[in-house]
Amino acid sequence: MSIATSGLHHVTAIAGDPQRNVDFYLKALGLRLVKKTVNFDDPGTYHLYYGDSSGKPGSLMTFFPWREAPVGLHGNGQATTTAFSVPQAAIGWWKSHLTGLGVQVSQVVNRDEEDVLTFRDPDGITIALVAHVQGDPREPWDHGFVPPEHAIRGLHSVTLSVDREEATAGMLVDDLGLRQVHEDSNRLRFAAGEGGAGALVDVLVTPEAPQGVVAVGTVHHVAWRAPDERTQAE
Repeated sequence: MSIATSGLHHVTAIAGDPQRNVDFYLKALGLRLVKKTVNFDDPGTYHLYYGDSSGKPGSLMTFFPWREAPVGLHGNGQATTTAFSVPQAAIGWWKSHLTGLGVQVSQVVNRDEEDVLTFRDPDGITIALVAHVQGDPREPWDHGFVPPEHAIRGLHSVTLSVDREEATAGMLVDDLGLRQVHEDSNRLRFAAGEGGAGALVDVLVTPEAPQGVVAVGTVHHVAWRAPDERTQAE
């Protein structure tokens, strides 16, 4: 084992129009715009950070908005769903709230004792809101467009789509120190540290799916928390 990550740090995706992106993640999802900086590999492009009141690791989803970039293709080799944690009693509120904004949402499904509501953002990125019976002790951003009793607490998990699970499962366990905690048909769940919201990754095995193409509407990368600066440098 190379390191033992304690969970997710952030998810970075590719958007199209930056104002549309800001409007959705601030007004529809109620997240805080933690900071606006630039993509240091492409300083002509914004890098937008959304999260909780202080931008803590495990609360963050960030975006590179490229207006003229082509639309990507969801498929294997990608993180295909980014899930946020919400209070258990809030799922019904979220379904009504998003529907009222014209967002097409799924039916609420129960998976591994969690209620899950899935939808897509304006660029087509798949987002899920997940509520667990044990709750989430993290504090929400309480000055946003969503009442704090319903608000997002932080990242819950990511779903990685693959055609075969062996290499990805090996990387998660042997290189990042996660452990497999559940398996349901073609979905395997891995947990970091003590597990729970913000420390989970699902591996979805879909050999029939196409290979993903990273562009607008897809996830660019997933970042994990390193235990200390020395480990990060290594």
